[in-house]
Amino acid sequence: MRTLEYDEGQRALILIDQTRLPRESSFVSCHTVEDVAHAISALQVRGAPAIGVAAAYGMALAAQTHHSADRSQFIDALEQAAITLRRARPTAVNLQWGVERALAHARAVAEGEGVAAAKEALIALANAMADEDVARNKQMGAHGLELIPSSANILTHCNTGALATVDYGTALGVVRAAHEAGRAIHVYVDETRPVLQGARLTAWELQRLGVPMTLITDSMAGHFMSRGKVDLVIVGADRIAANGDVANKIGTYSLAVLAREHGLPFYVAAPTSTVDLSLASGAQIPIEERSPREVTQVSDVATAPEGVHAANPAFDVTPARLVTAIITERGVLRPPYVESLARAVRGASPVAV
Repeated sequence: MRTLEYDEGQRALILIDQTRLPRESSFVSCHTVEDVAHAISALQVRGAPAIGVAAAYGMALAAQTHHSADRSQFIDALEQAAITLRRARPTAVNLQWGVERALAHARAVAEGEGVAAAKEALIALANAMADEDVARNKQMGAHGLELIPSSANILTHCNTGALATVDYGTALGVVRAAHEAGRAIHVYVDETRPVLQGARLTAWELQRLGVPMTLITDSMAGHFMSRGKVDLVIVGADRIAANGDVANKIGTYSLAVLAREHGLPFYVAAPTSTVDLSLASGAQIPIEERSPREVTQVSDVATAPEGVHAANPAFDVTPARLVTAIITERGVLRPPYVESLARAVRGASPVAV
C-alpha cells in the first residue's frame, strides 16, 4: 500500500505506523483531525511531502465530523482544525501548504455549493494531492537521474523514500530511479541519530527494493569520503528558503560541509511545495525542538545517565552556497537559487479538482 491512504468505507485515513518499523508492519487509523495531528507529532507519519498530504486529509476528516450545515460554522470549525494541525510540527512547510490549500478549497466550495459539497470536495482534493505527490516524485526521479553516474556510491541521510511521501520518494526516489535504470549504484545509509530513520526506514526500503547498501553511523561519513568511497551526497528537505538555504534532518549541514571539503556534489531533492518564498533565508526557518528523551534513550533503553541534560533540535539549516543543485519536479535547479527557485515555484501548477 501507499504510506497513507483514505479508506472510504471507514471514512478514515490509514497510515503505516513508522514508529514500529522495521520490527513490525502495523497501521494507524485516523478518524479525526486530532488523530492526524497526533500521528504527525508522534512520527507515525513523517517526511515533508507525506505530512503535507496527511494534513489535507486531516482537514477533510474535520469536515466529515462537522454536523452543522451553516457555512460560517463550518469554516470556523475548519479554521480550528487548521490550528490543531499547524501545531503538530513547525519546520516542514508542506504541513502549512496542505492545510492552506484545503482551507481555501473548502471556503470556495462551501460559498458556491454549500457545506455538503465542500465535505466531499475536500476528500477529492486530498486524494488528488496524494496522486499529485506520487507523480511529482517520479518526475524528480527522472530529472535527478541525469546527476547519477553508473556505479556511483551515493551517501544519503534520514529517510526520503516512499515512507516520507505518499509513494516513491524524493532523494531516495532519485536513487530508486537510478537503480531501476540499471546504473549499478551502491548507497551508504546514515543511521540518522537520534531517531534512526536511516537505519530503521531507509535501510528497510532499500532492502525491499534490492538496492545494494551499507549502513553506517553518522560519524563515519567523513571517513568514507576521505577514502574515495563516496561519489555524491543526496538528501531531502523539509523547507527551502527563497535564497536556497535548506532545512533538513539534523546532521545534514555536517554532511554538506564534509562534501565541500572533499569536492563532492551535494544535491537536495524536494518538490516545489517544500519551497517557502516568504522566507528570505534559512535564518528565518523555525527549528523544531523535540524531547531530549529521543537523545538519552533508544527504543526506551537508556543510553545516558538519568537526569543528564540533552539538546534535541530535529533539523539544521544548510547554506545555499554548499548546495550543488536542487532537484524538483520542475527540473534540476542551479544557483542563483533566488532566481531558479522563484521560476520553478511560479511554474508549479496544482492538480485541478
